[in-house]
Amino acid sequence: MADTERPQIYLVTPPEFELELFPQRLAAVLDATEIACIRLSLATRDEDRVARAADALREVAHARDVALVIENHVLLVDRLGLDGVHLTDGARSVRKVRKDLGGDAIVGAFCGVTRHEGISAGEAGADYVAFGPVGETPLGDGSRVGFELFEWWSEMIEVPVVAEGALTAELVAQFGPVTDFFGIGEEIWRAEDPVAAMRALLAPLS
Repeated sequence: MADTERPQIYLVTPPEFELELFPQRLAAVLDATEIACIRLSLATRDEDRVARAADALREVAHARDVALVIENHVLLVDRLGLDGVHLTDGARSVRKVRKDLGGDAIVGAFCGVTRHEGISAGEAGADYVAFGPVGETPLGDGSRVGFELFEWWSEMIEVPVVAEGALTAELVAQFGPVTDFFGIGEEIWRAEDPVAAMRALLAPLS
């Protein structure tokens, strides 16, 4: 990326999508916006559905030199030819997963709103740490991660950090100077035109 100060975009899939339609929607976003990484984040526990989705999205992603990681399903990373895993239990399993997958795989950790958990994940070998939600959402327990955590992290910690959850253009403008990545998912997939929604969301960065 030409401007190293500009946060990169980390795309998160919807928890549910139609396999006949979504790869084309994803391809359109990848062709219109520079994306650093995609996270396959399906709610289903059906291994066959996860595998078929991963196969379809891997083709789209790898054709464009974009990494594809999967949420939590560590055992499927090698089997499906994916680039790594996104763990949602903070620092708890980072060290073991890093050992199991080796040094080349991407291992990321979602650490909620907890600075200490993020530091522990980084020390255990996570390639990035994600905090969220940044915006206001009725989901979860209502807690949000504050600007101060990102500000502190950007000054003190070298592990790349992802800001995600209920993002708005205003939050992108505010957090842009203190985050390495924006994790963007439902913010654009809910829209009829994800490309236009992404453009509007990222407008403050241009």
